[in-house]
Amino acid sequence: MRQTMNGGDWARLIGLSLLWGGSFLFYRMLATELPPLTTVFGRVAIGAAVLFAILAPRATTIRVPRAQWGRFLLLAAMNNVLPFTLFAWGETRVTGGTAAILNAMTPMFAVVVGALVWRLPVTRTKLAGVICGIAGVVVLIGPGALVGQDYLGQAACLLAALSYGFSAHFVRRIANVTPPNIALGQLTASTLMLLPLMVVVDQPWTLPTPTSLGWLALIGLAVPCTALAYLMFFDLVARTGGNNTALVTLLVPVSAELLGAVVLDEPIAWNAVAGMGLIAAGLAAIDGRLLRPPFRPAPARPAPPARDAPAPCRVAPPNAQ
Repeated sequence: MRQTMNGGDWARLIGLSLLWGGSFLFYRMLATELPPLTTVFGRVAIGAAVLFAILAPRATTIRVPRAQWGRFLLLAAMNNVLPFTLFAWGETRVTGGTAAILNAMTPMFAVVVGALVWRLPVTRTKLAGVICGIAGVVVLIGPGALVGQDYLGQAACLLAALSYGFSAHFVRRIANVTPPNIALGQLTASTLMLLPLMVVVDQPWTLPTPTSLGWLALIGLAVPCTALAYLMFFDLVARTGGNNTALVTLLVPVSAELLGAVVLDEPIAWNAVAGMGLIAAGLAAIDGRLLRPPFRPAPARPAPPARDAPAPCRVAPPNAQ
């Protein structure tokens, strides 16, 4: 596992942010169609079914050891059930902008949790980059989003971000399981945990049937934004670790803003441009390559041998006198 990311890793991170940024659009479409727990259950259940269908033709690749199921349940609780539910409840009391700002605290929590719990090193440059990125999210969405909001709603969103910070590192405790199987195991465990909650709280048999647009939004949320996104997410965790992968939450608001402008024709304000610039600066600091000098100093010449050292052996050319 690398602690630094190469160009391919950054491309995957940007692609993942686009998928999860698109989930905001689908949540808007489903807000009037289904209650939160039913939406979340549909998201993980359909996502698990899609992943199983992808892996089923290659039966030898589906392997979730029974000894790991306890850890899968913990991972599902920390990465799906708890944060999804907290955000769903929190966003009934605060705006989506407030939730996005607080969600951007995930990389900061991941750095702190990694340092305190897993003793991972933290450089000053990376910490400064994370802080700059969070400031960029606040500027992008607008600091007014945090003013006058319900404190319990904000606390729920912060707890959800903290849960993500733990899950980004906990996944490393699941050994000898490939990223696709980790994604399948997590979504399956999340489905089993959310099913009784959804039945008790939402009583789905009493709900009206979603419209065709609602079904399309749910499929969009479950397939690209969940099944495919988690394949990318766990592959990135395996490649670069939890701290680096958690940076996606800084890019998700940018993706949501750009997708809103392209799909919904929403205008991009000056603060959004300034916020994107701060986020880009923070990510550049975290990456580190743009801050290095363009020319490396020439390697130092080896020191001459000491006078009392034996002379190096030289092979004389043929016929030399």
